[in-house]
Amino acid sequence: MTLTTAAATAVPLGSMSVLVVEDGTGKILLEKNPNALVPIASLTKLMTAMVVLDSKPDMDAPISIDKIDVDMLKHSTSRVPVGATISRRDVLQLALMSSDNRAAASLARTYTGGRAAFGAAMSAKIKSLGMTQTVLDDPTGLSPSNKSTAADLMKMATAAAAYPDIRRITTAPKDMIKINGRPVEYHNTNRLVGAKGWDIGLSKTGYTEEAGRCLIMRIKSAGTNATLILLNAKASSARVLDALNIRRFIAGNEGEPPIQVAATHHKRHLFHLASRHRRAAL
Repeated sequence: MTLTTAAATAVPLGSMSVLVVEDGTGKILLEKNPNALVPIASLTKLMTAMVVLDSKPDMDAPISIDKIDVDMLKHSTSRVPVGATISRRDVLQLALMSSDNRAAASLARTYTGGRAAFGAAMSAKIKSLGMTQTVLDDPTGLSPSNKSTAADLMKMATAAAAYPDIRRITTAPKDMIKINGRPVEYHNTNRLVGAKGWDIGLSKTGYTEEAGRCLIMRIKSAGTNATLILLNAKASSARVLDALNIRRFIAGNEGEPPIQVAATHHKRHLFHLASRHRRAAL
């Protein structure tokens, strides 16, 4: 494990792999096991979105959710019923903002040339970004074979941040999407998005049993723009605490004690802290 400067004592990190880089300069602010190869779960959906958008498809075209889009590997739930017909634009919104697996699967299925062509395009995109330690087998991230490193994912995050649609979708706290003619409210899987004091320019969460809790996020703290990669935290609370303590560190508040929340505290207390701990975002 490597941490820059005095960060070893200033920033307790619960995630197994961490990388924090200053945007624009590429300066590494924090790192912890940045080259560990691990499953990345739904962080994969950022790559899926880029591959779809690169093909410049008709975003207003309707996509019908098919039974083949249903997750038969992890049996994850979805609020998007089979048979629902939704615009590709809204399907992308569902895949990125609420991390819906059926939506992501349908984007790959309806890619020009089908799943095989999508897979080839994804492999080409990985190569073009110089992600030499990354292998992605499916568009959802459900497969434990979808693996990467924090260092490689920093390249993906940097590329994804260049897409206005991805920035807009992933930083929306919620949205209303019509499903079978009825508006349904969907929320961002990252509850820090929209929280007071947080200036977030890109976000994507991920979770499977193999990957643990993962997060990619671009933030602005005390005038510094940075991208953080958190992989394999054991709980959502640990992932949020890492983000809070990283933001505090970026803001230069190393002299303050790190934020600690006892394991017995309710999760609401943690997100109350996330909303009220504002200094680093000013």
